[in-house]
Amino acid sequence: MGLLRMLFVWWHNATPGTLLTTWLRGVSVGTDAFGNRYYRTKDGKRRWVLYRGTVEGSRVPPEWNGWLHHTFKDPPSEPAEPRSWEKDHLPNLSGTEGAYHPEGSLARGGVRPPATGDYESWSPHA
Repeated sequence: MGLLRMLFVWWHNATPGTLLTTWLRGVSVGTDAFGNRYYRTKDGKRRWVLYRGTVEGSRVPPEWNGWLHHTFKDPPSEPAEPRSWEKDHLPNLSGTEGAYHPEGSLARGGVRPPATGDYESWSPHA
């Protein structure tokens, strides 16, 4: 099952092609706080990440995202000092227990607050 899962279930780990490219042409550049590993080709033209866990682009912190997209020439050497208004980076939590569910959603019991009387339904004959 392990080999079949690796071949066909790409969202759980890197594909065999990515692993082969990493092994043959990849130069390790660093690791982020989530355990993701970053690589580049020897000539520096291509950059990629091997995710730790689920393959999800929102799991890449901003400083590494900038490096992956060639916004920054050099990879981050250490995490940037957060500004007072910044929150910690969170990956996309949609579909997980940590997902946001607004008041009235079915995931929170589906009870909406009563209408306030400021709504009037549309009528084609009005």
